Amino acid sequence: MKKILAMAAAAALAAGASAFAANPFSDVSTSDWAYQAVADLSEQGIVEGYPNGTFEGQKNITRYEMAQIIARMMAKEDQYNAEQRATIDKLAAEYADELDSLGVRVSNLEKKVGHISWSGDARMRYQDLGDFGSDVYKARVRINMNAQVNDQVKVIGRFKTEANLQSSGDAQTTMDRIHVLWQPTERFSFDMGRTDLFLGQTGYFYDDRFEGLIAKYKGGSWNAEVGYGREWKQSADASALLGDGSTRETFYVQANTQLGSHARVNAFYQNFADGWAKYESGDKGASFYGVGARIDLGDKFFVDGDFIQNTADTQLTTGMHIDKPVMWVAGLNYGKEDLKHPGTFWAGVHYVDAEPGAYIGASTLDITDALNASVEEGAQFWVAEVNYALAKNISLDGYYYFGGEYDNGEDFDDMFGVELNYKF
Repeated sequence: MKKILAMAAAAALAAGASAFAANPFSDVSTSDWAYQAVADLSEQGIVEGYPNGTFEGQKNITRYEMAQIIARMMAKEDQYNAEQRATIDKLAAEYADELDSLGVRVSNLEKKVGHISWSGDARMRYQDLGDFGSDVYKARVRINMNAQVNDQVKVIGRFKTEANLQSSGDAQTTMDRIHVLWQPTERFSFDMGRTDLFLGQTGYFYDDRFEGLIAKYKGGSWNAEVGYGREWKQSADASALLGDGSTRETFYVQANTQLGSHARVNAFYQNFADGWAKYESGDKGASFYGVGARIDLGDKFFVDGDFIQNTADTQLTTGMHIDKPVMWVAGLNYGKEDLKHPGTFWAGVHYVDAEPGAYIGASTLDITDALNASVEEGAQFWVAEVNYALAKNISLDGYYYFGGEYDNGEDFDDMFGVELNYKF
């Protein structure tokens, strides 16, 4: 669309400026059919020309330029009637990506585009599990619901449907997330219900479902959160060793801080209030602490890692005792995948070492079988991963697990997976 036509449409939407606006641009004549529209929008601060004082109305307007105009109109919405505001809301939804790049947060836009917004993702996955099972062919679709109750409260839900493509059975649909987010101030928020929990810097220790209450503080260079509830997601081996997650309550506190411009540090403490019979020493329940960091080595390279320790004298079902078992992760990474920009990618390689009893939950890792095995036996292995933005909102991801062995020196097979991920 020519810029001059876009301005005429915008002027019709934002009608109400002075009819005597001065000529703002050297290349717009008072005799031009769109002169008044351009002059009105300039007077309102909605349209800006080029540094040389021209408008260049015959050029095609870019999406970025249109987003700038929409952002300025959004700032003046209280001056418009209901019909005009509805049109601006539709434009905001259409140009959400460009507005986000201008600093107009999508979270703010969601408030403007009706009370409920929807998004989601889909995944096609193949995995070779080596010693840990047969090949996996699965498809998954997740639909996110974000319902704005008022300026401070949201209700957030997620429906998940997953199908085993090797099975003739029906796909299973569940609501795996449902929680209420209350944000009374810009810095404080409270999240209650079935939500997500990410512990540590890498998420290798725990990155999955949590049911309870989380209080969060978001500062300038540091963030903190405190939570009480239950970790429902865990490995099969951990379940056999530790018992039913529904009866095991946990308290945790976690903080992140930025150190200078090139380093970020994470620390957390987690205590399990009851259960954990196999992880107890006397009457003391198990507790964990972890420290992690990310250090940028340049524009695209960075290293990251975690150190986690179970503070209990851990008694395994084999009869073995491990005093204060440790899990640590160290990795080297390159790049950053951005689904808005095809061709961008992230690649990383990590080394994982987990003593028996140090790992208990659900990892960020796509194949957790090696970590699951470490619950009883301890394991060490390497993980190489690549995430590539194949097209806008489409990612091709691959991962390879190699060099794995148990603490007793026995090797286990390499594993790998590949998946296509779609965001909508």
